Amino acid sequence: MDITLQFGQITPHLPYLLGGAWLSLQIAFLAFCGGMMLGLLGATALSFGPRWLRALVGAYVGFFMNTPQLVQIYFIFFALPDAGLLMEPYEAVLLGMTLNAGAYLTEIQRAGFTSIHRTELEAAQTIGFSLMQSVRYVILPHIMKVLFPPLSNHYILMTLGTSMAAIFGVEELTGRALNLNSQTFRSIEVFSITAGLYIVITFIATTLLALVGRGFFRARMRIL
Repeated sequence: MDITLQFGQITPHLPYLLGGAWLSLQIAFLAFCGGMMLGLLGATALSFGPRWLRALVGAYVGFFMNTPQLVQIYFIFFALPDAGLLMEPYEAVLLGMTLNAGAYLTEIQRAGFTSIHRTELEAAQTIGFSLMQSVRYVILPHIMKVLFPPLSNHYILMTLGTSMAAIFGVEELTGRALNLNSQTFRSIEVFSITAGLYIVITFIATTLLALVGRGFFRARMRIL
């Protein structure tokens, strides 16, 4: 069976696909930032909070780490409207990815918290630091060197995970690739270019994160 590839039919639509790639990056960045905040609060609660708060955060982490992210977004998008909370597809995807990321980033950051020497925390208390000041000025600078590589890896996975937004009609990169495929019926060409764009996106993101990690946090990360 002979297959004639006609990439010339797809390349004029490259700006359309790049617009979807930009939307994928937006979703991943916003969800990661929100997840980082939730993760920081969750790690602080698990490390220093009272028992009832640790149990509450533990239940949140356990639920979101042991159920598929797609099911979580389905619940937000289809079940919450029955309770009177209606969301646009973009909002539902962003909220679901943020809550999911918050659970994983809670565990990642808690691992960093446990690496802190108790003497450092005692020194912070001695000079009158509050708990949040200790987290900001003592704990975070210390643990970022260790945590930056796994945090960067999770961000890359989240960028690739934005492809599930296409299921809900969000026109990120995969969503636009599906639209373009239905118009041109050039599946090999469309999804080959789409895969190439994902590779370029993740390569650029990995390189930038490695430069930031090495430059600001002295993290051991390879640039290439």
